[in-house]
Amino acid sequence: QVQLVESGGGLVQAGGSLRLSCAASGSIFSINAMGWFRQAPGKQRELVARITSGGRTNYSDSVKGRFTISRDNAKNTVYLQMNSLKPEDTAVYYCNALDSWISIAWGQGTQVTVSS
Repeated sequence: QVQLVESGGGLVQAGGSLRLSCAASGSIFSINAMGWFRQAPGKQRELVARITSGGRTNYSDSVKGRFTISRDNAKNTVYLQMNSLKPEDTAVYYCNALDSWISIAWGQGTQVTVSS
């Protein structure tokens, strides 16, 4: 099994920055990709960014140019650097791990609130 623990959420003003971290433990050898999703009140959970074990990344159109996903393999940690934050980025952010492109674990979620 894989366990994911997120950290780094909080309250920030519009235009500010936050960095989220997701530490993975357990059967991490099976992970081929990790990603960040978010869910705002009354909305469906959506993919924000994803990074493969080979370092390839993809982003949702709404965050391209503002968010950067990265990984530190030595620390088994994935990061989401969020810049130029907007009120519409307010959501609970979840870390996700994939094995052969099948979701195998979710973090507990971390709240990000952007005030206008």
